Amino acid sequence: MRSMRVAAIVGILFASTARAAEWRPITTELLRTAKPGYGGLSGVVVDHRTGHLYVDVSDRGIYRSTNEGVEWQSLGETFKGRTEWPGCLMIDPVGDGKRMLIATVYGAPVARGSIEGGWKFADKKSAHVDWCAADWSDPRLRFLLALKHESGGLLIVSHDGGDTFAEIGKGYGPAWIFDHDTAVVARMKTKEQPKAGLLRTTDGGKTFQPCGDYTTHALPRWHDGRLYWLVEGALLSTADKGEHWSNISDLKDGRFGPIFGKDAKHLFVLTGAGIVESTDAGKNWSKPIAPPRELKGVSALTWMEYDPKNDVLYIMKMGSELYKMLRK
Repeated sequence: MRSMRVAAIVGILFASTARAAEWRPITTELLRTAKPGYGGLSGVVVDHRTGHLYVDVSDRGIYRSTNEGVEWQSLGETFKGRTEWPGCLMIDPVGDGKRMLIATVYGAPVARGSIEGGWKFADKKSAHVDWCAADWSDPRLRFLLALKHESGGLLIVSHDGGDTFAEIGKGYGPAWIFDHDTAVVARMKTKEQPKAGLLRTTDGGKTFQPCGDYTTHALPRWHDGRLYWLVEGALLSTADKGEHWSNISDLKDGRFGPIFGKDAKHLFVLTGAGIVESTDAGKNWSKPIAPPRELKGVSALTWMEYDPKNDVLYIMKMGSELYKMLRK
């Protein structure tokens, strides 16, 4: 009996060690040769059509890998600054998936470009922002919203593709733009406005109306004609540009996502306990996959991605390595 208990304990320890070993760092050489500024590796996004991997390296710009992090190439010109807010490095989720949008702090203004490189920078007023939301339905991306970093939630707006920006006001949070007039934005709890919630504009940001009593710090995510939003205690979605919201699933401590996999029913969400997975559109969730020990848990600057082509999970936080988990 004692030997069986010892064997069981050894088996548990082995399984735990094996589980931890599934994460493997893949940016050691990149960070050594790129010599990034403060913040090191600061963002990641995957082209879900090809599996190509893009990372932002502080003060060195965007790097791409076409073979799951084995080799890296600098993409486009170098620019100063770093991405911080998970999701602020984006590939067009609405059109052909070839456009890229980059928002940095302590550096360059908002950059628009291509997954093949080549950046056009917006007006300097859009420098030092946490994120930028764009009207992806417009080839010119004329309607933009961005949140100034460490500024009390100062939201700025452009209607000319970033040539000029105006201030909307303070107390705002994450946002999404549906078309040239319609957007949703989180209202944050402050001394001046004691109740958080979701707001909607149908006049390009001139006025806002309440559209949901939810609290959130996560950027919304678009997939296949619907917008998904992690709010406190739940995952929501809307199919009518934010006018009405459906509760997809109760979900504890959601931080980032959802990231979609092979279809609309396959999704991943980063929670405070790790990455959870659903294969039935959020009805049921797996037990959390713990992040690598080196990350020391999940923080506000932890990013997650998934490559559906090769069935690979990625995770990092600003300043860490990028870690890869093969699931095959």
